[in-house]
Amino acid sequence: MTARQGEAVYQGIAVTFSTESKGVYAIATTPFFEDGSIDFHSIDKLTDFYERSGCTGITILGIMGEAPKLEPEESRAIIQRVVSRANVPVIVGVPAPGFAAMRSLARSAMDMGAAGVMIAPTPALRTDDQIVNYFAGAVEAVGDDVPWVLQDYPLTLTVVMSPGVIAKIMANHPSCLMLKHEDWPGLEKVSKLRAMQKAGELRPFSILCGNGGMFLDFEPERGVDGAMTGYGFLDMLTKLVGLFASGRRDEAHDLFDAHLPLIRYEQQLGIGLAVRKHVLKRRGVIALDAQRKPAQMLTPTARAEVDYLLARLAKRDPRASF
Repeated sequence: MTARQGEAVYQGIAVTFSTESKGVYAIATTPFFEDGSIDFHSIDKLTDFYERSGCTGITILGIMGEAPKLEPEESRAIIQRVVSRANVPVIVGVPAPGFAAMRSLARSAMDMGAAGVMIAPTPALRTDDQIVNYFAGAVEAVGDDVPWVLQDYPLTLTVVMSPGVIAKIMANHPSCLMLKHEDWPGLEKVSKLRAMQKAGELRPFSILCGNGGMFLDFEPERGVDGAMTGYGFLDMLTKLVGLFASGRRDEAHDLFDAHLPLIRYEQQLGIGLAVRKHVLKRRGVIALDAQRKPAQMLTPTARAEVDYLLARLAKRDPRASF
């Protein structure tokens, strides 16, 4: 493996994490029991579900994976479990308060067979120079032989990266293969980055989008390669990306429109993970919708609202018929 490509074998076919990665990378939740211990059996079921759904990769220990609530040895145990079971590239989020801890987790992940890591900016960054210097330090720490994903998520991380800053980071670090784009609004940013590439001002890299798929009805037409998110219907997202790739625009929008009320509900700050875990539990993918404390769980009213949306969705998409 080089810094330009991480590879796995899926159904006898080489599947790579590269500057040309496409499709859907699942942002994995971390299943827990009610006492807060890790439910490894549900991790296995979740990994299998992502692959059955047609995902081309899996990202673990991200924000929605409750990574900050895990002990270092627990993070490593989860990495080992998923990597040993998955047949698609596994990307590992490496959030850490300092570069030493980031390096330790990143190198451990790569030694266990991860395809790469995802690095997000620390929320303290404000100026362009601070952002650029932070990622220089992060790459120096994990090693420039480690392929990585740049996470751009200003709504949660409060760090705003302009297309120019992203371009500078990409120019400085060939080991960055992908942008996880979660700016909001962000369609114009995608268009700007792709225009810079077309003009020869910016090297190639893959762009996958998050935000629960909230804007995946237009992002493919702006030039994204797919999605990196964890919406409870990953099988729908893979179908959606495929419809856009084959030019079936109206069918893609019809499918997206059917799921939009639930996607929108899940995007509420604070309870998004609770909604996602509830849906995965209803689908039989994980045993419980438990989160590690501190956590904001669904009230009985909110749970009933999600179930109502699922019942309505089932009239248009049989995937919601449990």
